[in-house]
Formats: sequence, structure tokens, C-alpha cells
Amino acid sequence: MTLDGSAPDSGSPSGAVDALVTAPEAGATPVRRDAVEIRPGGVEGDRYRSGDGHFQLDGCAVTLVAAEALTAVREETGIDVTDGRHRRNVVVDGFGAEMDDLLDATVAVGGALLRPTRRRPPCARVEELAGEGGLSSALRNRGGLCCDVLEPGHVAVGDPVTVREADPRTAGAAIAERLADRSGANEGPNPENDGSKPEHH
Repeated sequence: MTLDGSAPDSGSPSGAVDALVTAPEAGATPVRRDAVEIRPGGVEGDRYRSGDGHFQLDGCAVTLVAAEALTAVREETGIDVTDGRHRRNVVVDGFGAEMDDLLDATVAVGGALLRPTRRRPPCARVEELAGEGGLSSALRNRGGLCCDVLEPGHVAVGDPVTVREADPRTAGAAIAERLADRSGANEGPNPENDGSKPEHH
């Protein structure tokens, strides 16, 4: 169900939780988890919810990154941070490396409801902690998304990830495109000028 009680569009993009990662404090080694509780303000047991994140003041409660992005980085550079050294909380699979469909949408991640509000570009700090030169450059434009928590909930590896409500700007453009296509299909050929007689001006 969407936030207004209606059923989500069956054509909405969907994927799954590929991995979950937390770090108890700034600079701590990230830990892969089988399941987490997403609470108001962040992930239970993570540095940002406890107020100990390196970029605490930027208001990023939960972070996502695409499994496709991590795979691409490994294939292109040989850098493998699937152990969690990317330092993002939720790795999602099924939305492409840049996760364009998720930005500004309402997204169900397991039992939680999130809204990705902006991109989370990689920084020198992540590269330093990972011990992988070139990681920031490799993750450019696919470093993940920063999310607000709309509804807390339990999230486990393998849980579905679905778009409940698309970004209004994207949804509006899609509706306009469908209406234009429908209008063009309904117009059909002009019976008054089917080529059998000349058109008079």
C-alpha cells in the first residue's frame, strides 16, 4: 500500500537488499549484518544514529549504495569493498549503479520506509579508511544516496526494495508521456484526407 492507502503500481521498479552494514563509531571497522532495525534518525548500532558520525551535521540518517556500483568498481579497478568498506548502510540490488529511480521517491526497504533525498558522493575519508587509493574516483556519480526515515522498521538481507511513490517530477513526466502517446494513437489517419481526394485550402 502507498502512504495514501492505495496499492503501489505493479510496474514500479523493485529490487532487494543485498547487504547491510553498520559502524559503531566514526572510523570504526564496518560490520556486515544479517538484519538491522532502522529507527528515527538512523540504523540501530550505527555511528550516525548514536551521534558519532564523521559528517554528523549533514543530517543523513540512512545511506544506500547500489550492488551494481560496487560490482562495476571491482570490475573496472580491481577494488573490492563489498566487505562493507564503502561505509554505506544498505546495499540494494536491482536499480542500476546510480539508482536514479530511487532519488526523491518513497521507498520501502524491508519493513522500513525511506526517502532518498540527495546523492552521497564519496569522500577522501572513505578512501582513507578503506585503504584503497582511487576508491573515491571510482565511486564518483555512484557513491550512493542519503535517506530520511519516514517509517522505522526491521530490515534483513534478501528483503524486497520497492518504490511506493515515485518522485513527483518523474511521475508527472511519465504521465504526460503516456497521455501524449494515447492521444497520438487515438488520432489515427484523417478519414477526410486518406489520399483518395485532394485536400482544399
